[in-house]
Amino acid sequence: MINKRNNYCVIMSGGVGSRFWPYSRKNLPKQFLDFFGTGRSLLQQTFDRFNKLIPAENILIVTNELYANLVQQQLPQLHPQQILLEPCRRNTAPCIAWASYHIRALNPNANIVVAPSDHLILKEDEFLTAISNGLQFVKKADKLLTLGIKPNRPETAYGYIQIASKEGDNLYKVKTFTEKPELELAKVFLASGEFYWNSGLFMWNVNSIIKAFETYLPEVAKNLKSDDYGTAQEIAFINDHFPSCTNVSIDFGVMEKADNVYVSLGDFGWSDLGTWGSLYDLSPKDDNGNVTLKCQTLQYDSKDNIIVMPSGKLAVIAGLDGYLIAESDNVLLICKKDEESAIRKYVTDAQLKYGDKYT
Repeated sequence: MINKRNNYCVIMSGGVGSRFWPYSRKNLPKQFLDFFGTGRSLLQQTFDRFNKLIPAENILIVTNELYANLVQQQLPQLHPQQILLEPCRRNTAPCIAWASYHIRALNPNANIVVAPSDHLILKEDEFLTAISNGLQFVKKADKLLTLGIKPNRPETAYGYIQIASKEGDNLYKVKTFTEKPELELAKVFLASGEFYWNSGLFMWNVNSIIKAFETYLPEVAKNLKSDDYGTAQEIAFINDHFPSCTNVSIDFGVMEKADNVYVSLGDFGWSDLGTWGSLYDLSPKDDNGNVTLKCQTLQYDSKDNIIVMPSGKLAVIAGLDGYLIAESDNVLLICKKDEESAIRKYVTDAQLKYGDKYT
């Protein structure tokens, strides 16, 4: 049996979530919001999920220093030393490297699962079984493991993993990684049966991932390797060195280059809750395909819309087909639902014209 005291979880929670504007703002990003009315934010749900396998004291949150108070408010059971505050955003590779060096100073035998804070898991028991099996797998060998999700549509918003030889039950060597493909290529991937969605969830032994960083991202490793981890000087060291790290993802910087990468396949009712479209797909719909969250609506000759407004408000919608109508605080957004990639442009334009008041 794996020693639970050697199990650690790193939850990445520093994103801005601009594609969920206007609900997600710089001062309150989506991971701190309760989208489904459960009483728990996406971050809290992620913590609750992993805490069923991993001791609370072994769960670390890596976030931007702007969100220190939000994390402490939502997860008061964590010691401040379990919240790693990035002085700036440098993507997932430096984030994971810092957490890995930090954990190794605490436990040189640690096995780590790394997860985003904004994923939805509907089949939690199956998911936790896969995590438990994955931690057992990486404990035994110098291997990097990711979770692959069986695709049910030619999705262009996710990265893909191509499988190679079978190594065990639902376990395969990885052949290739592919970034978000165009629709026609995504259709080919789906038809082939060889490609799975890249969930962005990873597992490895702490020594395996540090070895990979020192091999494939030596500049990041050089910036972050220190004897200060676990000491009072750690934060000062990070504030001095973290900004010098390359802005690079763990997928591009390590996983696509390493030759010891494996994938565990599953179907966990998984969704990367990254866009309004994904929220629409996951939400209950009326007979006309409309989704209403938080507010009340009267709808006439309207279909396939998502309407999200503050509780207590009534939205009257007439003659709209495939729209997003979202109001939060001082912003009302109305746009075509399938053009949500433009939301980042709207956020940028609002900031350029009006400053930070609306972002």
